[in-house]
Amino acid sequence: MKTTGIYRKRIWIAAIAFLAAGSLAGQTTSKSTYCNPLDVDYTYMSHYRANTDVSYRSGADPAVVNFRGKYYMFVTRSHGYWVSEDMSRWEFIRPQSWYFSGSNAPAAAVKDDKILVYGDPSGRGPVIETDNPELGDWKTNFAVMNPPGGIQDPNIFVDDNERVYLYEESSNKWPIRGVELDADNFYIPMGEQVDLFNLDPENHGWERFGQDHRSDLDPFIEGPWMVKHNNTYYLEYGAPGTQWNVYADGVYTSDNPLGPFKYAPYNPIAYKPGGFLKGSGHGSTVQDNNDNYWHFSTMAISVNYKFERRLGMFPAGFEPDGQMYVNTAYGDYPHYLPDEKVAAHKNRFTGWMLLSKDKPVRTNSILKGVKRNVVDEYEEGYMPEQEKPDYSSQMLNDENIRTLWVAESNSDSIWFEMDLGRTMTINAVQINYQDFNASIFGKPDTLRQQFIIETSQNGKQWQIAIDFSDNREDRPHAYIELEKPVQGRYVKFKNKYFPNRYLAIGEFRVFGNGNGEKPLTPSSFIVKRQTDERNADISWDAVDDAMGYTLYWGIAEKKLNNSVMIYGDNNYELRALNKGQEYFLQLEAFNENGISKKTNVQNVP
Repeated sequence: MKTTGIYRKRIWIAAIAFLAAGSLAGQTTSKSTYCNPLDVDYTYMSHYRANTDVSYRSGADPAVVNFRGKYYMFVTRSHGYWVSEDMSRWEFIRPQSWYFSGSNAPAAAVKDDKILVYGDPSGRGPVIETDNPELGDWKTNFAVMNPPGGIQDPNIFVDDNERVYLYEESSNKWPIRGVELDADNFYIPMGEQVDLFNLDPENHGWERFGQDHRSDLDPFIEGPWMVKHNNTYYLEYGAPGTQWNVYADGVYTSDNPLGPFKYAPYNPIAYKPGGFLKGSGHGSTVQDNNDNYWHFSTMAISVNYKFERRLGMFPAGFEPDGQMYVNTAYGDYPHYLPDEKVAAHKNRFTGWMLLSKDKPVRTNSILKGVKRNVVDEYEEGYMPEQEKPDYSSQMLNDENIRTLWVAESNSDSIWFEMDLGRTMTINAVQINYQDFNASIFGKPDTLRQQFIIETSQNGKQWQIAIDFSDNREDRPHAYIELEKPVQGRYVKFKNKYFPNRYLAIGEFRVFGNGNGEKPLTPSSFIVKRQTDERNADISWDAVDDAMGYTLYWGIAEKKLNNSVMIYGDNNYELRALNKGQEYFLQLEAFNENGISKKTNVQNVP
């Protein structure tokens, strides 16, 4: 491929910015891992400002395509999009021309050596295209698509034979629909739009609305995305609602792009109801340059506003029998990036455990007496009380992104110090900044976070492990992998610069190994399916030194592809099962030293 002068200039500017962005005390900033949520410069939402002055970041509904060996990610209302060569560093592109208000739940596809995008917030509008997405000279060569009722959450699919299809819907009433489009004039339908399928929460437990599927309100079906594998069409869809911990993706399959489609008995495929950051719905599945699949998903914070969201990335693929999977186990712990060779793509977890949860923290600044501004718009079943009413230092490491520590200001004199309890091996740190009474809207170029992280084995002699005091990048979920592991008991954060009035951190996370004993395998693992077959009661004996447990389930003993991370409890009500389907379940315990052996598999008819 010929490299243009503009392209060379972009690479050179990016390289200079990268070198100036901060250092790790003499170490390089190359990395082999990533950690959810993705550390991209999320846009501050501005399209709701007419109704509220609450300022918050959000990124949702990712549509990711592989174009000329690079990955382009289109995200709701972001005033542009991102590009990456390795799914590690994502560079934001401000295109020359774009949708006026930013795309809404965008569709993206590749055809004729161009990227096609559709997703005007009005629900109508043209397909736009470019062969130079890094410049962003998007062109409108097609008439406006203007169907009755508009188009919501669109997906454009280009088949192997170059035929083009449109799928769409976001509704708690209407089904996912599909139609073939003229391959040269995308606004012209080739036949009638077809109703493909709708939700069936009476039989599919995971499709029920609300936190932990506990609301009787009608759930939403949305966000279709088509993948073709071995001549089978996999049409993904999101449910039951973006603000819930159980937001997930399911799939129907067919041998024809317009059906009829069959519900996959192993649904949902992407499901993450527990852990630090929850939800994995309305996503897209893309093949990397090593022929492996990845699933990009929407994950929820939903504190400042119910549509306050982030992006996640998970290994995905297909079993030999065609069963689709998305592995979310330990999905917000560090995982190996696509270009890192692993024994099995399905299992990219590094084994670096969480060292920081609930460890003692002291600080020189805590905000008191200031009320948090939020959008007062909660439907039935939404639980704003999940955010604790205080902003003390204990909120820094409770492994809940919806609670936060807030300092009295954004001064460069603010610090906090964590005691891990003993000397441990530190491999990586993640700082999840949050927005507390912020006043930023849109995407200013001035956003950045500057800090220093020090470690110590005795609390007296300190060494700089990470120096981002000169950082010029916007790193709202700064994940920093150390090139060489550090031995330390104490970890200190020193603030240098933060763009909002109050320094606020939703979670400070340290990963590595505690250098102690792994927990024992849980005993008395019992699974009882309820009279309502969508639910099962699960219990086990608590393991003394366990931090938490990971429960796996699936429809075959060797394919337990769904999971949930459970902190603090030795029981769980699983409410995501399909009626009439046999299941197999297994459990393991984990702590800062590693993961136990799994229990025996339990079979539940």
